[in-house]
Amino acid sequence: MELSWLIKLRIAATAAVGVVLIGILAWPLVAPADPFGAVLAGNISPVGRITLAVLALLVGFVGYFISWPYGRHIGVLAVPAGLAIWAVRSGTIANMIQMNPTLPQRQAIFTTFKWEPIFWLVITVVGFFGVLLARKFQPTQNEPAKIEPKSNSKANIYLNAALTLVVSGVIATICLRIFAQNTKATDSELGLVMAQPNTGQIVFAVLVSFGIAAFVVKKFFDAGYIWPIIASALITAFVSTIYANQNVLQHLIRRWPAVIFSEPITTILPIQIVTFGTLGSICGYWLAVRYNYWRRQETSTKIT
Repeated sequence: MELSWLIKLRIAATAAVGVVLIGILAWPLVAPADPFGAVLAGNISPVGRITLAVLALLVGFVGYFISWPYGRHIGVLAVPAGLAIWAVRSGTIANMIQMNPTLPQRQAIFTTFKWEPIFWLVITVVGFFGVLLARKFQPTQNEPAKIEPKSNSKANIYLNAALTLVVSGVIATICLRIFAQNTKATDSELGLVMAQPNTGQIVFAVLVSFGIAAFVVKKFFDAGYIWPIIASALITAFVSTIYANQNVLQHLIRRWPAVIFSEPITTILPIQIVTFGTLGSICGYWLAVRYNYWRRQETSTKIT
């Protein structure tokens, strides 16, 4: 099941819509005053947030038609592709902490991070709604058929959803702690501490981690990529609460420079984990679909 050059072209064109309309043209909405500042939802004005939401809806809508007849599968890539430009252009958390070195300032940063991923998740979901809206203007019977598994009980649906969400979060968290690495040092109280990874390392870590999580939940739970995407917004809140509490931050201030962290995930900005978590989840899901197709083909070949 190889992707044809036409489908690859549609994917590239869909991503380009998000890159141009959000990543480039809408950059002034979020551009930090400091060239080394981080991209934060808190820096966007109320009008800017509404504008961004409208743009996300438009980008998803346009992406659907550009990638027709696979719009509902490919169109969802448009908004995260645009946000990815912002995530890469952003400064690092280490830059933020260097400019906000005191304990109350650091606490304020990580308190904000508990809620900020929700904003980026909402913008991403608005883009998905743009895709759904576009489907209303196109005959759905011409799209590739999708077989939905049926469940005998709503309780089973909710239980499976909750389990999938937890499994997605656990897998992604473990993988992020493995891949989002930089120079490490031993600390008598915290065990290991590490330096801020560069942006390229963070992009790789988040893409791969959520790709693995989405692959696993699709393979073993037959679940969609929405659950790892939701988990991307919850992980930052959880980690900020556990690993960026007052005692840990006080110890880091006393013993280490601002570029040192106690936990790899606390070095990843909310926009980075949600954006690249979304892209990684979608890719991991379709890799699992492709793997399942290959396994069926192998099995049928052996039988014949």
